[in-house]
Amino acid sequence: MDFYQREIQDGLRFSWNYWPCNKITEQRVVLPVGAIYTPLKEIENMALVEYTPVLCKTCQGVLNPHCQVDFRFKNWGCPICQTRNNFPPHYASNISEQTLPAELIPEFSTMEYILPETQQAPNARPIFLLVVDTAVQSEELAELKDSLQQSINFIPQDALIGLITYGKMTYVHELGFSECPKAYVFRGDKELTARQIQDQLGLTLSQDPLNKGDNSALKRFLVPVSECEFALNSILDDLQPDPWPVQSGHRPQRCVGTALNVAVSLLEVTGTQSRGSRIVSLIGGPVTYGPGMIVSETLQEKIRSHLDIQKERDNTKYLKKGIQFYQALSQRAQIKGIIIDLFVAALDQVGVLEMKTCFERSGGYYVMTDSFGNPVFKESFKKFFEVDENGELKMGFLAQITHLCSKEIKIQGAIGQITPVTVTKNLYFSDNQVGNGGTNQWYIGAIDKNKSIAFYYDIVNQQTSQQHQKVFLQYQTTYRHVNGSRRMRVTTVQRLMSPADDLREMAYGFDQETAAVLMSRYSVFKTLSEDSIDVIRWLDRMLIKLVARFAEYKKDDPSSFKLSREFSLFPQFMFYLRRSQFLHTFNASPDESEYYRGLLMRENVANSLVMIQPALMQYSVDAEQPVPVLLDIDSLKNNVILLLDTFFYIVIWKGETIVQWEEAGYHEDPKYENVKNLLLAPIEDAKFIMQERFPLPRFFVCKPGDSNERKIKVRVNPSSLTANNATVESGNYFTEDVSLNLFMQHLIRMAVQS
Repeated sequence: MDFYQREIQDGLRFSWNYWPCNKITEQRVVLPVGAIYTPLKEIENMALVEYTPVLCKTCQGVLNPHCQVDFRFKNWGCPICQTRNNFPPHYASNISEQTLPAELIPEFSTMEYILPETQQAPNARPIFLLVVDTAVQSEELAELKDSLQQSINFIPQDALIGLITYGKMTYVHELGFSECPKAYVFRGDKELTARQIQDQLGLTLSQDPLNKGDNSALKRFLVPVSECEFALNSILDDLQPDPWPVQSGHRPQRCVGTALNVAVSLLEVTGTQSRGSRIVSLIGGPVTYGPGMIVSETLQEKIRSHLDIQKERDNTKYLKKGIQFYQALSQRAQIKGIIIDLFVAALDQVGVLEMKTCFERSGGYYVMTDSFGNPVFKESFKKFFEVDENGELKMGFLAQITHLCSKEIKIQGAIGQITPVTVTKNLYFSDNQVGNGGTNQWYIGAIDKNKSIAFYYDIVNQQTSQQHQKVFLQYQTTYRHVNGSRRMRVTTVQRLMSPADDLREMAYGFDQETAAVLMSRYSVFKTLSEDSIDVIRWLDRMLIKLVARFAEYKKDDPSSFKLSREFSLFPQFMFYLRRSQFLHTFNASPDESEYYRGLLMRENVANSLVMIQPALMQYSVDAEQPVPVLLDIDSLKNNVILLLDTFFYIVIWKGETIVQWEEAGYHEDPKYENVKNLLLAPIEDAKFIMQERFPLPRFFVCKPGDSNERKIKVRVNPSSLTANNATVESGNYFTEDVSLNLFMQHLIRMAVQS
């Protein structure tokens, strides 16, 4: 089946494209019936219309190509709830089999509506509130200021912008005061209520201050870019590192919690439900002062690690209170539709474990690197403000998704960067919850072309049929476009239930890539409440049951084992997932773990697969084009160049022979044009990958014996040739990891046993 073409058309992929017909069959297929949906996927020639969608009077489903239309009586049948609905008069007077509206054309299973009441919304441009850390070294601050001043050029001129800086104190800059720089100062160690902050800023009146009847006090802090560009650049030019002295053996005092509290309090009175707003928080070190702190100022106290948290050591005393503080802050932000983005540039942890609800609940980004001068930060920050061919920022705001489905199935839940919305009627969701369940509506917040959500389904159909039975699913995503218009994107698809116990047909429709991503998200979600080792054992049990069910073999005869191509890659996906940073915390800080897991929870199938099983490409003089090779230690050969893409970083590895050619200068000799092309090809491919990806991956070039070579060796499979820690072509390779070959031998033996 062509899963990729369907993804191109609708941004939707299913683990099983033929569905179980009842609960018993669902249990027999072992893996969850689920989907990965990318609501704002860029779809070529997608219908974009400027009118209100036609809704079913019973279930609020949107008119779509799967509806049964009666052209004689001018009505349509909703495939979700089977209700007959009359067409509105302006539809009824024009509709016929020859003149169909866009929503009934089969090619437009996904289409987007510009809702009429918001087609013209000149006063609904987004807000960008920059929250800048000044408790950093002067060199770091200079790099940060340079990135901020560049970004101002990309923000729409009519968008509103504000500036808050912080160190030991928090400063709210009055950009609308042109006579001289002016700021309101808040103590960093005092936990203030929103009302206290708003009173001090003169913002108690909470009318919508950005439409008619503006609160003039607010205009001092959030000003259109076109009106404050000079003032903002002047403030940034004069910005100095936090003046409070740092004692020897101590960390700088940094009140991130207070700064975010002030930022949310400021935006709470801006009518953010009628526009988008982002708090762009730039953090250069750990939170050491005030509410939300994660560690004290003295360097003698180490920042909490996974082991410290597990053993509840003394340096975790701030953890619980910090989590509660940021959870309350993120809940306030979500209610008002405020997005919180974290751009972290620090060698140490800053407290993302405590802050993670800020970007998870609001849909914001989390970018992590070691310095504001690092290309990962500078290029990612530039790409954050990237514009499309129309000059509009590539981002949406205030997104929410509603999911409808046929009565034969119910929604167990969703996993991703989402927050469940409470609904009263239990029409679509199952009592068996997975992830964020108990609803069919979720708040997404910020949304872009890659943000994807995993849905899990429960088969509740009781009837067993020998014929294919149709089930329908509809996804309705409403969001505010960056130009201020309110939009709704609707995707409606049909799937077939396989006849009773027809596992062969179900196997034909198995999408092993999507299934691997669904299992990886489910596994990461389970680590929130279970130990990683228990999650890995659960994965092993599921994998053994799956291959035992769908493989061909004779009982107790491993040599007879055969797995069809529809399932052939799934075991190795699980092998790499088991040993990934998503399930293991060894050699990773809590902040790093949240970074890796957070990206897995938001990316599409293709990007998620690269995170689970990195891609390895081989370049050689014998081949004009790069070829994919096994992610194996034996692929590290002397006469090739390898490009490893893990999503988080890219490594170009040069074999010993290639290094000797380069050192001898062969690539500079016109007679060896092929060597020059060989050296350039992986660099050009790496540049292309990096241009398309957010956040920007780290980039390394290495050769045998380099310190950075570990970044590729830690990812490859220790094949059977190195089971005894033997010397391979790329040098000594010592590991305690089980090889893929040994893993498969054990899997087959467990699957075929009686």
